[in-house]
Amino acid sequence: MIFWELFIAFLIPNLLAYGGGPASIPLIEHEVVDRYEWMTQSEFSEFLALANSLPGPIATKMAGYIGFEVGGILGSIIALFATVAPTLILMITLLNLLQKYRDSPKVMRLSSFVLPAIAVLLITLTFDFAKSSYESNKLIPTILMIVGSYIALEKFKVPSIIVIAAGLLIGGFIL
Repeated sequence: MIFWELFIAFLIPNLLAYGGGPASIPLIEHEVVDRYEWMTQSEFSEFLALANSLPGPIATKMAGYIGFEVGGILGSIIALFATVAPTLILMITLLNLLQKYRDSPKVMRLSSFVLPAIAVLLITLTFDFAKSSYESNKLIPTILMIVGSYIALEKFKVPSIIVIAAGLLIGGFIL
């Protein structure tokens, strides 16, 4: 019964919260503190402060921790699944619709409008990263990282995850 309660306690807030993790916090708080009484208000507040100081989405951190506290590893898995299930189901449904109607002129027109916007966002993100790298590491290391990454990806076809990991290692240990 506890696993079903965990599932419902994290599914409902994530179905109803528009705006992502921060919007779901009051709903999760209601379920965890008021409805099921798994935590006190003070414990929830302390965990929320801790979770906000860690990287990553707040809703999944809360689901993992509270699920583990209430139901162990299986509870953690169930709470995490309930947190991501609404988005996962919606994405799969939308991808199936796009796949089904991919030859439709309307879908092709939509893609022709969306793809340039995504490209601009990615280019902006790249320039922002390059700027922050330049500000913290100066010009030569930044240029070497950009050129080295480009050559590894394009000429040697190194998988992007390896290039990212190498960049993290170089940035963490050398720079």
